[in-house]
Amino acid sequence: MTCTGLRVEIADDYDMVTQAEVEHFLRNDYGPYIGQRLDSVNLDRIERILDGKGAILKAEAYTTKDSLLHILVTQRRPVVRFQRSDGGFYSDAEGFLFPLQENFSPMVPIIDGDIPLTQALDYKGLPQDERQAEWLGKILGMISYMASHDPWTENIVQITVQKDGDIVMIPRKGKERFIFGPPTDVESKFRRMADYYGTILPEKGEGYYSTVNLKFSKQIVCRK
Repeated sequence: MTCTGLRVEIADDYDMVTQAEVEHFLRNDYGPYIGQRLDSVNLDRIERILDGKGAILKAEAYTTKDSLLHILVTQRRPVVRFQRSDGGFYSDAEGFLFPLQENFSPMVPIIDGDIPLTQALDYKGLPQDERQAEWLGKILGMISYMASHDPWTENIVQITVQKDGDIVMIPRKGKERFIFGPPTDVESKFRRMADYYGTILPEKGEGYYSTVNLKFSKQIVCRK
């Protein structure tokens, strides 16, 4: 029996990887498989090829008696997008960095500015630099906290890293710019942001302050 076709199944509920892309990967990196004897199709090699693609977390390949090559794809789930001046890339929750996908733009927080991640845009893997890996881990902790507290995910529309390393958050409404400082003490800083919205903003009104500094412990420093 020979292989007569390919069937790709996506194990997730979003479409970052398509069957056309899987076909492209196999055509470029594996070679012809249509017409190959089923028992000679190198399933391990196919899985290694696909597992090496940034957007794929795990691929399982097998053949069936209907002469088809089946591939079950589990996609890598991005949780944040980093946007540098030369382009962007994603990170998953484990800190695995991988390139943007042409046909997929997930709704995840975008961080721009002076991002201290210097790998090439087509890089796939964990940061090799210890300091960069540490910074990324703190950022992912901040993103995880925001994701588990809906008001912040909905309210913060832009996150920018300044040259001094401070993070500035821009809300959906209002002209305030929240100076978050480094991505540490996340819970207490968001608590101070909630205090600003709950006590200071109702008293002063919208547009009264332009910057709200949250980086100092037990303080909220507001400036016109």
